[in-house]
Amino acid sequence: MTSVKEFRVDREPTASDLGAGRFVFTDAYSVFDWGQMPDAIPGKGASLCTMGAFNFERLAESGVPTHYEGVVDSDGEVVALADCEEPPTEMAIQLTQVPDLPYRGDDVDVTASDTDGDDTDAYDYDAYHDAAGENFLIPLEVVFRNTVPVGSSLRKRGDPADYGLDSNEWPDEKVALSEPVVEFSTKYEEQDRYLSRDEADRIAGVAAIDDLESVARSVNELLNEQAAAAGFTHEDGKIECLYHDGEIRVADVVGTFDENRFSVDGHQLSKEVIRQYYKREQPEWVDAVSEAKANVAVTDGADWRPLCEIDPITLPDEVVTAVADMYSAGANAYTGTGWFDAPSLADAVDAITEL
Repeated sequence: MTSVKEFRVDREPTASDLGAGRFVFTDAYSVFDWGQMPDAIPGKGASLCTMGAFNFERLAESGVPTHYEGVVDSDGEVVALADCEEPPTEMAIQLTQVPDLPYRGDDVDVTASDTDGDDTDAYDYDAYHDAAGENFLIPLEVVFRNTVPVGSSLRKRGDPADYGLDSNEWPDEKVALSEPVVEFSTKYEEQDRYLSRDEADRIAGVAAIDDLESVARSVNELLNEQAAAAGFTHEDGKIECLYHDGEIRVADVVGTFDENRFSVDGHQLSKEVIRQYYKREQPEWVDAVSEAKANVAVTDGADWRPLCEIDPITLPDEVVTAVADMYSAGANAYTGTGWFDAPSLADAVDAITEL
C-alpha cells in the first residue's frame, strides 16, 4: 500500500464486511513521491506507529470513527498503546476493499487545470466504484492547512483574499490562516493533483464530500490542540478515509511527522527537513523528478519514474542521526511519554537546523 510500511492481511474484506490486517512500520522513507529512498532512519517506524496510535486513541475518545484496532505488543497481542512496554512497530487495523483504478491512456491531459472537473477521465473511477460497492477506501487525500508557507502550491491556486486574508499579494513569509483550508487531491493516480470540489465529489462516489470535510476538520482541530500542548505548531496535514455501511472512518495513519508538518519556534519538525536537504544538496535530482513528472503525459503509461535519469544520493551519517533524533525526540514530546532514548526536543531541533 505504501513504500515505507508493510501491509499484512489477516482477514480479507468483502463487499459487506470489513476485514482485518496490520501495518508494519519500517525505517524506510520517501520524498517527492520517489518511493523507498537509499537510506533508513533508525527508529522512524516505531516513532510513526507510536504517534499514529496515540492520535487514533485520542480520536476515538472524541467520537471520530477510525479503522484503528490497537497496537501489537512484544507478545504479539493487540493492546492499547499504554499497555506496551516499548515503542510498537505494528498496528492492527480494519481493512476495506481497494479495487484497481484502471488507467485509460495518455490521450487525456491529466496535467491540465482541474477547474472544469473533467480530468478524471484519464482514470476509470466508475470502474473503481462499480467494484467497490459501499465498502471501500475513498480514493482521495483530504488535506488541511493552518499555515501557508513560502513555496506552498496553495499560493499558485488562489489569491490571499480567497483564503480570508486581507491582502492582494502573498507575503514573503509564512502566513497563518484564521480558518483552516480543506482541499482534496487524488490518492491513486501516478501524480498527485488537487481537485475542484465537484471533481472530488465525483471521485468520492457515495461518500459525501461535506462529511469528508467535516471529519478532516475534526481531525485537524484535535491535532492542533495536541501539538500546542507539546509546544509544537501543526501547520498542515492530510487524512485518508474508508466508507463502510454508510459511515466514513479515518484510515491509514494520522498526525505523524510523515503525514503532517509540524514546527517548533519556526523550525520544521517533519519529513520536510529531508525534502529541504535534497533541494539544497542535490537540486539536479529534484529537478529531474519534476521534469519526469511533467514529461510522463507524452509516454504510453502513467509511471514517471523510468523517465528520471538521476538517482537520489545517500544521506551522510550525521544527517541520518539528526533526522532519527528528530523523529524520536518529537514523538516523546508529542505523546508526553519517554518512549525513546533520545535527546531533548530542543537539542534535536538545534541539530536539524544545522543541516
